[in-house]
Amino acid sequence: MGARISARIGGIAPSATLAVDSKAKALQAEGRPVIGFGAGEPDFPTPGPIVAAAEAACRDTRNHRYSPPGGLPELRAAIADKTRRDSGLDLQPNQVLVTNGGKQAVYTAFATLLDPGDEVLLPAPYWTTYPESITLAGGVPVVVPTDESSGYLASVEQLEAARTPRTKVLLFCSPSNPTGAVYPPEQVRAIGRWAAANDIWVLADEIYEHLVYGGAEHVSMPVVVPELADRCVVVNGVAKTYAMTGWRAGWLLGPSDVVAAATNLQSHLCSNVANVAQRAALAAVSGPLDAVAEMRAAFDRRRLLMVDLLTKIPGVTCPAPQGAFYAYPSVRELLGKQIRGRRPATSLELAELVLEEAEVAVVPGEAFGTPGYFRLSYALGDEDLVTGVTRLGELLAEAR
Repeated sequence: MGARISARIGGIAPSATLAVDSKAKALQAEGRPVIGFGAGEPDFPTPGPIVAAAEAACRDTRNHRYSPPGGLPELRAAIADKTRRDSGLDLQPNQVLVTNGGKQAVYTAFATLLDPGDEVLLPAPYWTTYPESITLAGGVPVVVPTDESSGYLASVEQLEAARTPRTKVLLFCSPSNPTGAVYPPEQVRAIGRWAAANDIWVLADEIYEHLVYGGAEHVSMPVVVPELADRCVVVNGVAKTYAMTGWRAGWLLGPSDVVAAATNLQSHLCSNVANVAQRAALAAVSGPLDAVAEMRAAFDRRRLLMVDLLTKIPGVTCPAPQGAFYAYPSVRELLGKQIRGRRPATSLELAELVLEEAEVAVVPGEAFGTPGYFRLSYALGDEDLVTGVTRLGELLAEAR
């Protein structure tokens, strides 16, 4: 008798970030004062005009029926306009596919581009969903490790060393989840030119495009390397920019033949994205960026505060993130040391100890392909941030 679960699905690892968030919330429900740094979502409400657009959409009977699987025509046009405005990438509406969040856009892109055995260069630390999406699509993740010494940035030389005749796609995420690293324009240009010269596709995740700080600058790779545009797919969405993580509205942008094929897949996978969410997304991308400016100012303040607190903890090294809303400190110096009668040998074990003893939830680096690190989101209230990192520091200071 065969296995009840297919090897393809049985081999998927659960989302570590969502698992940490779920465990933290379960402990909070039991009355424990757990502070969670796990899930990456703004702690701000979705802006009022967007919510109002969704309320109106609920009453509009047009939205009670199926709509085109590629997305509402007016939303596809608005996303093309928004992309041209924000990044300078010039697209037509038929180069836009509306998806159920950025996560589905990532999977759909890989499913559309990859044949079995195709390799994808995956700089690490990486978002937990990338390798699972690659594997599900029949591809092979080829990890390109980086660390704090380079600011978590992969170089052309590292990518070239990892390239083989089977390399088809480079996954490029800037600003980065989980590190907050932002590639400078000249490095984006160099990597894009390298990819174009070697006929490698690039899947560029730009979900954090508006969350950059200080002197950092986000640039879109197909804009600064125009010769790459015909071999580049961009994924994005409203989740981070407009505090709409729960609305599940994202998009995939790319050459028209790729988008047409991806739309065919979506027509069988899930039909259209919920029309109310699409109407809300239309209001978001058509409106001003005032809300993200306010969030960015708050995140910037919290970023500096968190890094200051983390770097004061003995044995912790934390480069200042330049984008997104995560810090990614190294805790390798603490591994193997005794803390409250235990000697955690891995960052996974250390994270479990931190949750149990300090009632602080962090995501260990194992989830992102680089053991020895923690990811902490600073998309939470200032008071919780200070309390949580203080608790973390007091516990880790006991390491001997």
